[in-house]
Formats: sequence, C-alpha cells, structure tokens
Amino acid sequence: MSKGLLYILLFLLMVIWGFNVSAIKILVTYFPPVFIQGVRVFLAGLVVIVVLILSKRFERISRKNALGIFVVALFGVFGHHLFLALGLTLTTGSNTGLILGLVPLFTSIFAMIFLKELLTFFKVIGILSALSGVYFIILKGNGPVSGFSLGDLYIFGAVITQAISFIVIKKLTTNLDSRQMTGIMLIFGALMMFGFSLWIEPVEISQFQQPMYVWLVLLASAVFATGLGHMLYNYAIQQLGAGSTAIFINLTPFFSLLGSALFLGEKIVLEQLIGFVLIVIGVILGTGMLEGTFRSLKRRNLSRSLER
Repeated sequence: MSKGLLYILLFLLMVIWGFNVSAIKILVTYFPPVFIQGVRVFLAGLVVIVVLILSKRFERISRKNALGIFVVALFGVFGHHLFLALGLTLTTGSNTGLILGLVPLFTSIFAMIFLKELLTFFKVIGILSALSGVYFIILKGNGPVSGFSLGDLYIFGAVITQAISFIVIKKLTTNLDSRQMTGIMLIFGALMMFGFSLWIEPVEISQFQQPMYVWLVLLASAVFATGLGHMLYNYAIQQLGAGSTAIFINLTPFFSLLGSALFLGEKIVLEQLIGFVLIVIGVILGTGMLEGTFRSLKRRNLSRSLER
C-alpha cells in the first residue's frame, strides 16, 4: 500500500472514529450501556480474529504475553469502554469527543512517569494548554449540563484507562504482533464487560426490539470503527511510524463535534470550539510532536548540507 493511499485511509478513519462517539451515544440510549458496549467490542474482536486467521497471521502466545494482554484488556477495553458507556449516558457527545482528545496527551504524561521520558518546556506548555481547553469545555460551557458533571468525570476515566493501556501495549508489542494482541484483548475485555453487565444491569428481551437503523449503527461501529479501524491504525504505525500516525488523532475531536451536531442535534457553543483549539495545541506540544518535527527537519537539512 502506498503512503498516499495510507494517508487517505487514516483521514477517513479519523472521520469514522469521530462519528463513532455519536454512534455509541445512540447505542447506550437504546440498550443497557455496559452490555451493548460488550456486544460491540466482542463483535469487533471477532472481526479482527477472523481476518488474522484468514490471512494466516494468528499464532500461539506465551503465558507471559497472555498475562500482559489481560492487563491491557482490563484497562484499555473493560475500563475504557465501561467509563465511556456510563459517561455517555450522563453527558453530551460533543463533550465526550473533546475530552477523549486528551488521550495522546495523557499517554505522553504516563510515559514520562513510568517510562522515564523527558519532560521539556514545550510539553509543560502543552499540558497547561490542554487543561485550559478542558476548562472551557466543561466549566465554561452552557450546554444541558451545568459545570463539571459525573458524566464528564466518567469520560476522564475512559481517557486515563486507555492511556495506561497504551503504555502497557508499548512494552508488549516488542515481541508480539499488535494486530493479534488487539483481537485477543477485545475478546477478553468484552467478556469482562458481559460479566459486569450481569451484575449491575437487568437485561430484558424487550430491550432488543429496536429499529433497524440502531442495529446497523451497532454493526458499523463494531466492524469499521473498532475492529478494522484499529487494525488499520496499527498497520499505519508499522508503516509510517508512531509520530506521523498520531498526528491524525488530532482530527477526531473535530469530527466528534461535527457528528454530535449532525446525528445528535447537539448545539456546538463557542466555548467548546475554544476548548477544541486549546486541546489540539496542547496535544501537539505535550506529546512532543512539534519537537520531533523540528528535530527531523534539522537532521534532514544537516544531511543535505553534508551531501553538498
């Protein structure tokens, strides 16, 4: 696959991931939230496993890697999707999409803490900018929720758990295929969600008598956004590098805002747009993307000057 085509597919994936926030908001409105997240994630995991088996890329994993995948599933699938489901029942899709835009930043913060990555001046500025963006979205917003809500707190939980899982994934993928890990962790996490759902949610047959478009939303979200989407993203990391691929993540809050307006009828206010800009700036600075670009350009210019 050419780089040009891969860039186009990544852009389309960010559109899908942004709109997927609205899809999950619709699903948790019609179904028990934790249960339907389990169904959605389980279907996504099956898609990944089937693709791997058909392409003959599914291999046995060691007990050590199985334990690591379980930890990733606990945080990145069960924890993340549990908080996301509960949060979307109590806050808006637009707030959710914008807060989820903090995932790369918190991943970078945890990398500084647990992986001893360097804290630079630009990263500090980026963290402060992103937190200012959160202030505008939540505390200055004039939407249906006044001030900081429990739903927003749950979405922060989704951000933190996914960021922790990314740190574990970074350690695991040194000796394990990322696509195989993705499929297995989705299945593990879905089974955890089913068990938790049986404990906290009464699931009745009548709840499955929903309009056809709701089932289509479920399939599209599971297959394209979560299943094939994560496989494409992992492939892009392998082909383009983590830095180049991560830049595209900054597009998802914008498309989540657009999706909330188009599909959920939510009103986008000025404070949310200001928060969006501040979060994007914060992520670019806080994750070291800008510094990495400068270093790459400097090395390129230096190599050109030496060639002359």
